[in-house]
Amino acid sequence: MIRGKPDEDDYWNSSKIQNKAFTFDDDDDEFTRLKESKRAVNSIISFDEDDDDDDVEKVSWSGEPVGSISWSVKETASSIRTAGETRELGFPKIDTTPSLPKQGSSYSLSSLFKVKSKAGGFQSFSESISDTSVRTYAPELRRPKAECKDFISDWTPEETVRRMQRGRVYSLEKFRSLQDKLLLLDEAVSAHDGNVITAVLIYLKKSLSKEILFRELMCREVALRHYVHYVKEMGEQRHLLDLLKALGRTGDMALMQYKEHLNMKDENRKKEFLKSCLSLPFSQDDASHVMDHYTLLERQIIIEAADKKAESMGQMDVFKKFPRKASILNMPIITTLYYSCFYHYGEPEGTYSSPVNIRKTFRISDKQYILTALGARAKLKSWVDVDSLFNTKGWFGYMTKKSPVGFHRVVDILHKNNAPLQVLQAYLNLIDDTELKISLAQKYKCHDVAINTYRDLKDRQQLIVYRGKVERGSDEDRKIEELLNSTQIRWKN
Repeated sequence: MIRGKPDEDDYWNSSKIQNKAFTFDDDDDEFTRLKESKRAVNSIISFDEDDDDDDVEKVSWSGEPVGSISWSVKETASSIRTAGETRELGFPKIDTTPSLPKQGSSYSLSSLFKVKSKAGGFQSFSESISDTSVRTYAPELRRPKAECKDFISDWTPEETVRRMQRGRVYSLEKFRSLQDKLLLLDEAVSAHDGNVITAVLIYLKKSLSKEILFRELMCREVALRHYVHYVKEMGEQRHLLDLLKALGRTGDMALMQYKEHLNMKDENRKKEFLKSCLSLPFSQDDASHVMDHYTLLERQIIIEAADKKAESMGQMDVFKKFPRKASILNMPIITTLYYSCFYHYGEPEGTYSSPVNIRKTFRISDKQYILTALGARAKLKSWVDVDSLFNTKGWFGYMTKKSPVGFHRVVDILHKNNAPLQVLQAYLNLIDDTELKISLAQKYKCHDVAINTYRDLKDRQQLIVYRGKVERGSDEDRKIEELLNSTQIRWKN
């Protein structure tokens, strides 16, 4: 409650704090009055003798004690207005129980926020005032020591890394010297935490020059791997190239530059870029691949232009029967070979689109060439061309068939392309493995091959069993019956 004027007079004239009451009407000299006033103020200050830090009063430029209620409210209102608050601030009225000193009070800051409890002890000001608006604007005098330590402690690298792992507040800016930064990085690596290592590397990337950072990463393999992965994920290609160059990894640097062709859409621009890549310091194998890539794209551009023109003018029958479904540009070498075998088979070796020319230029193996050409020619039902793939002259000038791949694979490809029965049987008979031959003959219904094989083996029992797999009264059934009744065959059983 606020004391009325008579109560104030009684208080000052009969103060319990002073051994001798005084009034403003006393005839003592000025020195005595000052002395008495000092005692009164010191008696009030003694309520908070435990706070040694509050003996010194802090005063603002306006002359008001810093931390007083009036100063706190003014400072809060001023800061809100500065932040751009345009709404009118209505500060809550502060309950005056217990009574608060007036604006010009000389009380210490601590005395404003502690009052005497009924039990004779002291309770905090926040406990004595229940209004939330007062607590909103009243300044906090102290923070818990643990919370303050989060902001003012001088952490070691070990403590910093430990805080990072636990998700607590940390600061890397305090590590200013190169030695401190490297100690922090080594501690992060020792913790085996990829997130912490990456966070420290990001800080080092911002605070160190590239030359110094690259030099220190050279002798830190784990940190280097994390850094390379981070730069790749961020898409900083130029920075990564500088790093690889500094590390002496010229081959990797060249490959990074070579990969830039993936982002180019124009084929002619890509061809010129690949040509410029030929001078990069690739390894021997990589240099060969880049050269093949450039040569292939250059040839594809030529073939595409010629075939597009021929197709539009109707100059080739093959384009009329089998119109092109897609462009050959940027296709792999085997796709290019298949295209060549499909549309340009039989062309002279001197042309770019000749399958033989492509085979020699790009060093395609016999096995790969046979399989690709077989698929293309079988698709066109060109069985003469299929035979020409396997025909070869023997010692005495006779034509025989040889293949770098098993003839069972040839049969599979022919069957997928709906080859005639006679063609399938011809290549089934070239299979050396008897069991595999019979199995495929039965699978593809080439019964003559299976019957003749059992006849050559003189296996009467198996021939009887196989008779049950053919249709009764068919040519195959009659053939088996004739073989079983033949007296010229000496059966094994």
